Amino acid sequence: MDPSLSKLQEMVKNRGSLECCSPWDHRVGQDQRLNTTTKNKVFTHSEYQKSKRVSIFLSMPDEIETEEIIKDIFRQGKTCFIPRYQVQSNHMDMVKLASPEEIASLPRTSWNIQQPGEDAVLEEALSTGGLDLIFMPGLGFDKQNNRLGRGKGYYDAYLKRCLQSQDVKPYTLALAFKEQICLQVPVDENDVKVDEVLYEDC
Repeated sequence: MDPSLSKLQEMVKNRGSLECCSPWDHRVGQDQRLNTTTKNKVFTHSEYQKSKRVSIFLSMPDEIETEEIIKDIFRQGKTCFIPRYQVQSNHMDMVKLASPEEIASLPRTSWNIQQPGEDAVLEEALSTGGLDLIFMPGLGFDKQNNRLGRGKGYYDAYLKRCLQSQDVKPYTLALAFKEQICLQVPVDENDVKVDEVLYEDC
């Protein structure tokens, strides 16, 4: 077995502790910076440049930092959407973020993840025109663009809803550390491949 995969599988088994990490807090034990090479790949990517409606995750301590990308989305005049998870199911919506500064005031879920409250009435991407680009998180990826998530299936279910709700499938772009790239990650019939994985050495 790929050694990096076995470590990632152990992370999935222990994902309860990972889910307690909050985004945008101090970075514990991880160099989470969006390095210059990866940042340039994002900002010069044709799919990013032509996109108007973009969804992006609020990074956790074991993920590539997304703060700079979020700020650039607003600088470029794009519309930004972020995940709102339903903790008791695998349902997720992408809801509109008003500004990067709004993130600091977002409430926390039982996993200690910041996201808009369930009672907040916000624009949902699929109800108002869909998405052009989705930045994808993950614990591990392989060269066939398979993705290992945290085991809840939020993004897989959401991408299937996208296919039902909009004529053109949104482009999916995963962000990863090179250490997250494995020879092969386990998949099943419910897993949806990403279109592309960006990491420093790709």
